Amino acid sequence: MIKKLLVVLCLISFATMEAQYAASNFTLCSVINPQTTTNSHGAKYSGCWGWYQASKNREYAIAGSASGTYFVDVTNPYLQVICDFEPGKITTTIWREIKSYQNYCYVVSDDGGANSFQIFDMQYLPDSVHKVYDSQALFRRTHAIWIDGNKLYCSSVTYSNNSYSSLDIYSLATPTAPTLIRKLNQDAPFITQVHDTYANNDTVFVSAAYQGLYTFTLTPPSYSFTQVGSLTSYPSSGYNHASAITPNKKTLVMMDEVPASLPIKIIDVQNLSNMQVLSTINQTSLTTPHNPFMANDSLCFASSYNDGIQLFNIKNPSAPFLAGYFDTYPQNGANTGIYTSHYAGQWGAYPWLPSKNIFALDRQNGLFMLRTHLWKNPDVPSTEGGTGSTGSGVSTHTGNVTTGINENSYQASIHFFPNPASSVVRMNVPLEFLNQSLTIQVLDINGKIVLTEQHTSEKDLVSIYYKEINLSSLQNGVYFLKVYHQKSLIKNSKLVLNK
Repeated sequence: MIKKLLVVLCLISFATMEAQYAASNFTLCSVINPQTTTNSHGAKYSGCWGWYQASKNREYAIAGSASGTYFVDVTNPYLQVICDFEPGKITTTIWREIKSYQNYCYVVSDDGGANSFQIFDMQYLPDSVHKVYDSQALFRRTHAIWIDGNKLYCSSVTYSNNSYSSLDIYSLATPTAPTLIRKLNQDAPFITQVHDTYANNDTVFVSAAYQGLYTFTLTPPSYSFTQVGSLTSYPSSGYNHASAITPNKKTLVMMDEVPASLPIKIIDVQNLSNMQVLSTINQTSLTTPHNPFMANDSLCFASSYNDGIQLFNIKNPSAPFLAGYFDTYPQNGANTGIYTSHYAGQWGAYPWLPSKNIFALDRQNGLFMLRTHLWKNPDVPSTEGGTGSTGSGVSTHTGNVTTGINENSYQASIHFFPNPASSVVRMNVPLEFLNQSLTIQVLDINGKIVLTEQHTSEKDLVSIYYKEINLSSLQNGVYFLKVYHQKSLIKNSKLVLNK
């Protein structure tokens, strides 16, 4: 077990770092790329997940790599700290998928050879994780997993004797010892392959590859599958890969992975026996969507290989639109107009951390921590009558939230200079803040406030209003500067102090 592998300090300014990536309505907090070996596809990473440790109020990104699994503390999204790395049985995998239940992390792979199913206990983070299960006893391979309640869904299962099952359900009543509940082929043997499964309160959406999408309900206590619907003929159909449903259970977002460049389908699922494709959408005609992640009833994050992560507004499912994007793969894609390998780039993401910071994993370029004002904490109140985490959050006519002074709304107009600084740094003050109350905080790399200043404007010889901050009491290193208007964060910047 490797502990505290790496603390990454990026000494490049945010402006320089972000200039590498095409983006709209997204901000890059940090990116790390610790994996050194690649698999046969020339990639380093695959599936990912996130986890919130409530007892310690910490957030983690979990990244599947060719050689194993990284557990990364991203509580401070500007400073990713690798807490632990756990190798897999096979160390050049193409596929590694991850989900969590309680304080346990479940890791699977679909590569051939002496593969295994791994379970890790994460309660000891940020110190380390403990491996509590590593075996082929239940199965040797599975392509994808999903957890709903205390049930683990395993798609395309290969056992140690090389026999195959399209979909298995395991009970997690004892989290370290899953037990088989049911196999799909007991009730629906006509489905020969399941790529991915999305289950919600015992309603199961089965992405059945070239056979399309099927919906089932589970009937306890045997949890037998009862088919309630299917979608086998639809626009731009192909290899049915993955889906996700809105919290109100009205809309499903579905993605077909093969052939490349098939658009996303937005589907009305209010009547499961008569599902209807209402619209299709893609960032560009050549974008290849891979995995959807539903934020709320209006917003869906899409990991899309060469073109990174997109945020689609689906509040009106008949007229969805692209609200923002961040391209984690500048090597190819829409930013270059070249798609030499449609399946390189971003594999997956995790937008559900309490902070609403977004973890995105790129197959070649590593672990990205991102933010967007469109996915805020707290949410902007819904125009549909809801508030808080159930709110729709985004205006449908522009895709932007207009709330006056809000978090990072002055990122572009407030600057700290010089950077790096020696002992003094200046902050330019926009005219609209000359008579406003501002608080400037300086934080060290551990997030501790080491200096606080109140705003008083001064004016230099060229009529620029500024605030001068004396840093002579601080040691050399990397710091974070935060500016608050009343209680709203309006600027978050990085500063290197080098006396």
